Amino acid sequence: MTETALLVGGGGREHAIARALTSDSDCELYACASNRNPGIASLSAGFRQASETDAEAVVAYAEEVGAGVAVVGPESALEAGVADALDDAGVYTFGPKSDDARIETDKAFQREFMAAHDVPGCPDFAVFEDTEEACAYIDDYDGDLAVKPAGLTGGKGVKVTGDQVTKEEAKEYLRDSDYSEVVLEERLVGEEFTVQAFVADGEVRPTPAVQDHKRAYEGDEGPNTGGMGSYSDSAAELPFMSFEEYTEAVEVLEATVGALDDYKGVLYGQFMLTTGGVKVVEFNARFGDPEAMNTLPVLETPFLDVVTAARDGESLPEVEFAGKATVCKYAVPDGYPTDPDSGAKIEVDEESAGDALLFYASVDAREDGLYTTTSRSFAVVGVEDTIEAAEESAESALAAAGEGLRVRHDIGKPDLVQRRIDHMAELRN
Repeated sequence: MTETALLVGGGGREHAIARALTSDSDCELYACASNRNPGIASLSAGFRQASETDAEAVVAYAEEVGAGVAVVGPESALEAGVADALDDAGVYTFGPKSDDARIETDKAFQREFMAAHDVPGCPDFAVFEDTEEACAYIDDYDGDLAVKPAGLTGGKGVKVTGDQVTKEEAKEYLRDSDYSEVVLEERLVGEEFTVQAFVADGEVRPTPAVQDHKRAYEGDEGPNTGGMGSYSDSAAELPFMSFEEYTEAVEVLEATVGALDDYKGVLYGQFMLTTGGVKVVEFNARFGDPEAMNTLPVLETPFLDVVTAARDGESLPEVEFAGKATVCKYAVPDGYPTDPDSGAKIEVDEESAGDALLFYASVDAREDGLYTTTSRSFAVVGVEDTIEAAEESAESALAAAGEGLRVRHDIGKPDLVQRRIDHMAELRN
């Protein structure tokens, strides 16, 4: 029987979701997003251009096309209650309702939830609504701190003393901001990694670990971004970690799901591997972007089977992966992230991608061609037996990027991966 599915969102993550859903011939896909992503549109039977946070418009389109299931990609839509509205309309949504999405959308709730339920991996933290009290805490704290606005910031709002800013600059940042609540927590030192999991009815099906690269420029320099690229290995763990450490991260996800009330969708754990074990940097209530583009291309279990099993109250299938390494690299507008060249016409030569996968992200398809937005434009993903081979595949595919786009080329290269290994070895010693 053909399933009619609605996808909400128009980024690279959602293009990867669309590809995963339509790899099953029994899926008829429709999409709703504020930008017309050409990759998603080409895989869809219909496309409605509307804001992802407009629950009424999303539900109206779902009902118009007769959707039986939905997948919500962006966190902004989850925070706006789009999953709630779809569920209320009888469209099973593989994504958490807004109360459960607070595990991402409210960082103060996230930490207080972890502490209240003894979820392992929680760092020292304090929550402040008064700016001057927060500044006094920064002055008095013996060590460096991560300064986090409690709400969503698109991965760009966190400032870390001793790394990105001084304590004085952190206080100035808070005083110049209009954040109603901030979380101050101990700076974690180690290597970051992500584990995502499919979740429904208390069951957790983890996926391989991925390492994202937030900094804008080669060598981990420059401001934070939404993510310039990422890599995964052919095994569940990454080269700088053990399988036992990967398992420790999965156990954190399982403990979190056990404490949440009827969570469904994807739970993303961003972790720091420290000499004291695995610590939680944050949770996200959806696939990561770019991490979805590492995970879904090597998922051998049909993603549609995961979604429909969750809807039907069946046990989630044991998910299987291809045992391949992946490297994802983003092409972004000139000036990204501080002053992106929005509205510039670009050319993307899909044939130049070769054997790599190409995922469109925040581009706008108009009658006369493709145009940039203020965010990332498209990603290429190499899928091979080793990280080194996957990186070479991704790098070759970047010939698809024309003028007006910039890439961080070092992601997945052997010397950068080795630096991660050496860093953890140095910390352990």
